[in-house]
Order: sequence, then structure tokens, then C-alpha cells
Amino acid sequence: MVIAHIKSKDDSQFLFETTLKTPVNDLVNSVVAVYNGRLKIQRICSEIEELAKHGTLFPPEILGLIEEQVEELKLSDPWGDKCIPSGGYTYEKDPIGRRNGKQPKKAMQDVLTNAVAEAKEMISKKLVLQGKCLSMKIVQEAINILKGAVTIVYPMKLPPHDTIRMEFENVEDLSGTQASLEVIDPTTAQMWFCGKEMYRDKKTVGDYVGKVENCKVIMKISKRGEGPPGREPVMTEDERKQLMLHAYRKQEELKKIEKDDDDSYLNSDWADGSSLKKTFHGLNNISWRP
Repeated sequence: MVIAHIKSKDDSQFLFETTLKTPVNDLVNSVVAVYNGRLKIQRICSEIEELAKHGTLFPPEILGLIEEQVEELKLSDPWGDKCIPSGGYTYEKDPIGRRNGKQPKKAMQDVLTNAVAEAKEMISKKLVLQGKCLSMKIVQEAINILKGAVTIVYPMKLPPHDTIRMEFENVEDLSGTQASLEVIDPTTAQMWFCGKEMYRDKKTVGDYVGKVENCKVIMKISKRGEGPPGREPVMTEDERKQLMLHAYRKQEELKKIEKDDDDSYLNSDWADGSSLKKTFHGLNNISWRP
């Protein structure tokens, strides 16, 4: 198997398992699916954290309006009365006015926050250091965990306009958001290895990484038009720090040696070659005075 360390620019993302015979086109599509899946989970987790604090999302016609404007326009949130969290709720006003403030009780909050923590752990970048690969199956399992937690707290389902439900149903609209800039289109995505683009035209992974099946390589994913990513540094940041520390210690040792390179010891009695002769002749400890 070939373990590909996937990076976006210089930012480490995840490990992905493939083979030398895998077509580059299939590799790119699979990697992009996992990459976008991680982004999707991060978006859902962020919204669920807000759901646990402030309840369901206001309808689009209310979003962005202050309470006085809502009353003046006689708008209402019918889904707020339908989507009540299991076990009841306490009112916690949303300071930015996106959600209705019907916060689930502590037990149901824990269900949501625990699911978020578990899902984040499943797609964490720390898996790279642990040598664990990420796959679309794991991404889907994380999404199912989040979906299950939301279903426990809101068995009647969230409002159809709530971004969490839209994410689960894959009908989310990211246009005009920062998230849309992060998502990569699989049809135009580019994969890079050793500073060279991996072309999709009937090429396989082995055509680029060589014939050794059991290996670990670094590949970078990017959008078309971003140009080739920067080459990997000769040494890692930790290796660079260790090298600098070694050079500093060596420099300090040289300074110490130079400081100790003093011949004043030659004036000591024990360094006098005629000390024994003077002792026999009684010439020690003689001071000369006028």
C-alpha cells in the first residue's frame, strides 16, 4: 500500500491509503471527497455548538432583524414552537440574533457536545502524528454520529431552513460564505507530487511515486489556477530547531575553550621545572628587597 500524506499548501491535512495501480483520477476524486467531508463535519460541529447554546435557527425572513423590526413587520417563527428539544428548554438569548434562544437542558446539551467532540476526534489532524489513515467511511461515520445526536435531542427534526439539517441532507448553500472558498471542486482539483502535477490522463499513482508499493509520500491538493505549491523544506521545523540548538551549544563550548586558553598557570610553583633544585638548595620563599 502507498500512504499519502495529504497537504493543502503547507498545511498538513490527513493520511490517505492508496495503491500504485490506482488511477490518478480516482485518487484525486477520493482525496477531495475526504477533504471536503472534513470541512463539512467542521461546519456541522460549529453549528451544533451554537444549537446547544441557543436553539434552532430563525427563518430566513427574520435573520438579520432586531426584535423591534420583527414586531413591526409582524413576523413569527412557527418552527420555534414545533422544534422543542427533548426534556424542555431554558431561554438563552443569542447575542447575534441567529437562533431563537430555546436552549436544550443540560442533559441534552451533553449529548450534542459529546457527539461534536467525538466527531472532531475522528477527523483530527493529530491522526497524522498517530499514523492513522482517514477514509470516506470514517468521515461518514462521524456525520452519522452527529446526525444521531441531533435526532435524539430533536426527534421531530430541525426546521428545513436550519443549516445543520441542510448539511445532513446535502442541500447546503455555501455561496457568499468563507466556507465556499475552502471547498475544492473535484472536477478541477489538482494533485501534486514532488512539485509536479499528477495528470489524470490514464496515469496511475505508480507512474509518479515509483515501483515500491510499501512507501509513504507527501502529496498536495489544490484548486486549479493556484499554481504549483511550494516544495517541502529540506528539514522539518523540529529538525531545524535541533540543528540551531546544537550550533548554539557548540558555539558556547568554543567560547569556554577560548576563555580557558590561558598560560598564566606557568607562573605557578608546580609548573616551575627548577622547583626541586631550589628546594634542595633552600632557595624557596626568598623575597628580594632593596
